[in-house]
Amino acid sequence: MNIRVLKQNVREYGMYIALMVIMAFFTIFTDGLFMSPRNLSNLLDQTGYVAVLAVGMTLIIIIRHIDLSVGFVAGFLGAIAAVLMKQGGLPLPVIILITIAVGLLIGLYNGWLVAKMGVPAFVVTLAGMFIFRGALLRITEGTGTIIVDNKIFNALGNGFIPDFLGGGSLHLLTMIIGIAVVVLFIVNEFRTRMQKKKYGFEIATLDMFIGKLVFITALVMFFCWQLAQYNGISWTVVIMFVVVAIYHFFMNNTVLGRHVYAVGGNPEAAELSGIRVEGVTFFVFASMSSLAALAGILYSARLQSASTTAGTGFELDAIASAFIGGCSPAGGIGKVTGTIIGAIIMSSLQSGMNLMQVGQSYQYIVKGLVLVLAVLFDVQSRKVKI
Repeated sequence: MNIRVLKQNVREYGMYIALMVIMAFFTIFTDGLFMSPRNLSNLLDQTGYVAVLAVGMTLIIIIRHIDLSVGFVAGFLGAIAAVLMKQGGLPLPVIILITIAVGLLIGLYNGWLVAKMGVPAFVVTLAGMFIFRGALLRITEGTGTIIVDNKIFNALGNGFIPDFLGGGSLHLLTMIIGIAVVVLFIVNEFRTRMQKKKYGFEIATLDMFIGKLVFITALVMFFCWQLAQYNGISWTVVIMFVVVAIYHFFMNNTVLGRHVYAVGGNPEAAELSGIRVEGVTFFVFASMSSLAALAGILYSARLQSASTTAGTGFELDAIASAFIGGCSPAGGIGKVTGTIIGAIIMSSLQSGMNLMQVGQSYQYIVKGLVLVLAVLFDVQSRKVKI
């Protein structure tokens, strides 16, 4: 494998190498506790709501914008769902749909200010951060915490899929799902590779392509094997990967998905070529806040409550996950699959440092340094002359 090929594919493969190094480091320094089934299950559950936010943030960053409001939007909408369940009278599916619909309206409002009124996204969403932080405090100020006692709702954040196959100590359904995911992934990767080759796009060399498939297959099956020895795959993980699968298909196989990349690559050229940049911006912001609603639901379900601090710092973790996962600050570049790896890296750092009893102050410093390195990595890779 020569240096030229490695540099050409550095964005796509660098995050996988980073994840492998981080996992190996924490496994060694926690005497294997980091890789225990219980810890990996908790790690993925902690990743869930951040990953859902990060998927939406990926699209935002691709079109050269940012959304600072999503953390408190998620906290506020999680509290809305909790209040609706507390009052009773509405079935759970209706409550979830109402919550997501409110998130959609918030996103359309942000998109209107950015696309139609020309207000910078940074300012719009910074204002939104204050607004929805205040709204969250207003809803929860009576008790400070709204307890959720709906078992089905709480299962979204704490429950696991049942093993209909009766595997005993090994959750067989988890292993079968893992195999199915790997097969679908490999088929999709080969299909995408053949399409790129057909239309003359640059593709990775065969050895790097096979290496990527082997690494991801091994990673998925290892996680599934570990989870199968605990309680299996949680509903949070199922929801997270459904969201990833939908957005991965959308970004790679639809006209609107290609328009998102085009707008991010060059908004002026996209407008001249007939793409409605305003419409794309509306869609991306609406998508972001809808996913923030889903993340808020998952977080409230995991804690079985809504509190005054819900959503604090979520936007920072989502932005960091997107950048670490391969999004470029310059726009036009990013993949939701890479963002999920970025989210797992962020959760792995937190989980590993907690196991090593590293103080919170040092944890923030490490996360900041990792983010700087990820962006520096991107900037330097774009300067490389092949």
